[in-house]
Amino acid sequence: MLKHSSTILIIAVAILCGLGLVMLASTGFWVRGLENPYHFLTRQSIMVGIGIIAAVFMAKMPLGWIRSLTPAAYLLSCIALALCFVPGINVELYGSKRWIEIPGIGQFQPSEGAKVVVVVVLALWFSRWQTEVKTFWRGFIIPGLIAVIPIGLIAAETDVGTALSLGVTVAAIMFCVGTRIIYMVPTALSAIAFAGWFLYNNANRWARIEAWLDLENPIHQLDRGMQQWRALLALGNGGPWGVGLGNGVEKFGTLTFAHIDFIFPVIGEELGLLATLGVVLCYVLIAIGGIGIALQAKQVFERCIALGLTCVIVVPAMVNIGVTTAVLPNDGLPLPFVSYGGTSLIFSLAAVGLLVGIHRRMQLVPSQAYPIGGKVKFAVRL
Repeated sequence: MLKHSSTILIIAVAILCGLGLVMLASTGFWVRGLENPYHFLTRQSIMVGIGIIAAVFMAKMPLGWIRSLTPAAYLLSCIALALCFVPGINVELYGSKRWIEIPGIGQFQPSEGAKVVVVVVLALWFSRWQTEVKTFWRGFIIPGLIAVIPIGLIAAETDVGTALSLGVTVAAIMFCVGTRIIYMVPTALSAIAFAGWFLYNNANRWARIEAWLDLENPIHQLDRGMQQWRALLALGNGGPWGVGLGNGVEKFGTLTFAHIDFIFPVIGEELGLLATLGVVLCYVLIAIGGIGIALQAKQVFERCIALGLTCVIVVPAMVNIGVTTAVLPNDGLPLPFVSYGGTSLIFSLAAVGLLVGIHRRMQLVPSQAYPIGGKVKFAVRL
């Protein structure tokens, strides 16, 4: 099964992208303030094409080029994240400064590219210092600082969900390469404590948590908890088989961001439980394919990239599904390959292309059969 990891990965991603376009045709039509009802579908279709080109390019890019370009890409990512705080360049939406607008390029979200770059730069670091992964400085402090700079900039944009998911990815890479647990556990506990303190002192996010803990309260259902409450109603309304494609009712304004963060409940309402389970299965297959590629990798550099990029895709998907089913507090993470968002889609497809390229370059050593007994001749050399 491992030798088919890239095939499994491509099939799962293709299904999710196709489902995303279908659901955008259903949900995007009802978004208010649009002259073209198929605006989101048209733009997402273009982004799928660009993403496929990016995936093919990354799949064919030599690893030597990736190694040489990684430091410059890391520096550019940090600069792009810092530009999110520069007036005139940044674009503030819904109280968050996650986007920038560059002439000739347009509006995009630097954190999506930074996630991929952080994974590659950590892979480059650990491949360079393989023999010192258990040391305090080169195995923990320096790679930790490399990751903390972009994570801190992302968190300062008030994109806490992306920062936390990237932190989980970094922790997974460091754990798998052999960083000592005695260094990681206190740091993780301190980070959790700081995150709890930050959430408690942030009125907006703490109100979301209070609403999440009491969604049955009518006050919360009309305020902070409305999205998750309406998402649960949509999933319940869909039942096992759904009400039919395009026949969902929650997307008509009561379920806000039905084409972005909360597209998963619309899938459940219109296509039913089997479709939502199919979506979950696709992400499980992506995890299996990515981990399979990592297990087959011969070099630390390739193994870290495969593991990290798999986490970059799967962890936000887990968070999004958890939020839309009210298992986790509300946070603004899109569903990879399905939700509307050009930057997320392009970099996610580029990550898939890089995974496929790593798998394609592997030279699996064929096993040699033992000689059949009775057919082997021995000679004595004098």
